[in-house]
Amino acid sequence: MRPWKMCGLAVVVAVAATACGGGGAADGGEGAGPAAAGSGRSGFPVRVTDCQGVPTTFPAAPARIVTSNAAALEMLLRLGADDRVIGTGFPPGKGTLPADLDARAQRVPVLGKMVIPKEKLLGSGADLYIDTFASMEHMGGAGDAPTAQEFASAGIRHLYLASTACAPMAKEPQRDLSGVEGDLTRLGAVTGTSKRAAELVSGMRAKVAAVHKAIGEVPPERRPGYFFFDFDAGTKQPIAVCGKQVANAVINQAGARNVFDGCDGAFQRVSWEDVVGKNPDWIQLAVRNRGDAAANRKAFEEAAAFLKGFPATRGLKAVRDGKFLRIGSERTTIAGVGNADTVEEIAHTLYPAQFAAAR
Repeated sequence: MRPWKMCGLAVVVAVAATACGGGGAADGGEGAGPAAAGSGRSGFPVRVTDCQGVPTTFPAAPARIVTSNAAALEMLLRLGADDRVIGTGFPPGKGTLPADLDARAQRVPVLGKMVIPKEKLLGSGADLYIDTFASMEHMGGAGDAPTAQEFASAGIRHLYLASTACAPMAKEPQRDLSGVEGDLTRLGAVTGTSKRAAELVSGMRAKVAAVHKAIGEVPPERRPGYFFFDFDAGTKQPIAVCGKQVANAVINQAGARNVFDGCDGAFQRVSWEDVVGKNPDWIQLAVRNRGDAAANRKAFEEAAAFLKGFPATRGLKAVRDGKFLRIGSERTTIAGVGNADTVEEIAHTLYPAQFAAAR
């Protein structure tokens, strides 16, 4: 049994591991799972230990899964385990996922438009609940969450996504995608889809490696400052993505410097004076997916118009020069395979000459 570390936070998996270095070869995989688990041909039992040190053993793959939100649901969709998902909270809006996943996601019953009510979750008949954000303070502690004893009494195993729910407890910021890779690896082991998980992780690493090859090693002092502007969170007081949010890893891997990397936790309210003081070189207009391309374009333009017209920001060089990236919020802040695609898009925008030379 080996741990994988998400920037200082160990999460033990009985079948596979990734390390915080990001981009290295996986320790586990389809062939390594059964041997490490010490079981028969099925690869079970599988034992995982979450970020709180609580071990959970799966004697067999779960048959009835509930997900707390779209992040865990999308991972299961990509792993091909969505036929076992019987419900979700915080469902993805129609059209917000890639076309090949959207129709399958829309068939999943919605148990809560936001946090699933405690009684509904416990009475759902699930044998596994995958929790994306229960320990995240900005989500309000996931409301009236069931206790460990209540989960056990209902026959529900409780598993966290380490890259999101556990990240705020880590000692160091997230600066690579190993947390997301580790979540995919663990879910693959638990659902018996380790081969597919390894393929997804390999694809993510290949994309990030291609970015690194094109732009080289960019020292911190040469990285352009980058501000993630969460337009839909409100404009009166901006919310910054901090070092322990997945977006920080995405920005870092793309060769940029999150100007709010130093704030603790995942998100934090800041002032416009703070943003002006950071004087970012680039600003991501991070609007949430409206489910329609035209509506998304309109929202991006509204975000840009606000920055151009707001007295505190209209004088920023990034605003004057129109150095905006029109990339959806979910693709950056929600853990998933698509994080690697966002790394590519940011890097191509910030370093066009390097990618042109690499062709």
